[in-house]
Amino acid sequence: MAVTALVGVDSGVGAAATSSGYNDFTCQPSAAHPDPVVLLHGLGGNADGNVGPLANALAAQGYCTFALTYGKVDPAFPIGGTIDIDKSAREIAAFIDKVRTSTGASKVDLVGHSEGAFQSLYIPKVLGYAGKIGKVVALAPPTHGTTFVGLVTVAQAADLTFLVDKVLPLGCPACDQLIVGGSAVQTLDSGAIAQSGVDYTIIASKADVLVVPHKSILLNTTETAFVPEPGVHNAYVQDTCPLDPVGHIGLAYDLDVTEMVSNALDPAHAGKVICSLGLPS
Repeated sequence: MAVTALVGVDSGVGAAATSSGYNDFTCQPSAAHPDPVVLLHGLGGNADGNVGPLANALAAQGYCTFALTYGKVDPAFPIGGTIDIDKSAREIAAFIDKVRTSTGASKVDLVGHSEGAFQSLYIPKVLGYAGKIGKVVALAPPTHGTTFVGLVTVAQAADLTFLVDKVLPLGCPACDQLIVGGSAVQTLDSGAIAQSGVDYTIIASKADVLVVPHKSILLNTTETAFVPEPGVHNAYVQDTCPLDPVGHIGLAYDLDVTEMVSNALDPAHAGKVICSLGLPS
């Protein structure tokens, strides 16, 4: 199961300017950042609690940013990502089309965390959305499946057990689909994952105990999250900031990771990451 946490503006025309920082459907992308950014939360998370801080940080840099709480088994509870992976993917795809229509952009960039990162790989390939996606920045996707040792959902990580107790008994198809050998993992891993025309960056942490870095002879891969294919940049946080102890949940909030995401979205103007815990390597 993928677990995620609840937890300088350019001068171009059309930078987002709303109190929330994101989901301003009147936002018009600037020349500096022509592709809107759609952010995707993890299993048991939601837009505001999981990827809201990162969406706000990117909006402050002049991006039009958007996020939705997808995959809710019950509209009464603010927990998403638990329903069938493919159904969630189609819900996200409809949101991508809404963003493209409202902004006039031909493509969006996807930034996902945990299950949302898995969706950012799944949607271009399985739903044929590669032509609508410019860049993918995936934070600890369970690309090759995980065993869900430890925490179960973002909500549990935030100790919102009163919500978990109500939502999980309603069913969690995504939980079974994202384990090693799960149906969604098999679908994603069947054939090449990276799609032509899409730039991919996958960021993982060596301290992750959910999507655990490991060597798998069976999967012919050295990492749970990474995609060893042309056109994919795979990196550990610790490759840049060796003293950063960020775990799975914290990837969505870590200041070093935020800078890495920004650089991945705009590599032509990438800045040096000033590590919050020690000097860059």
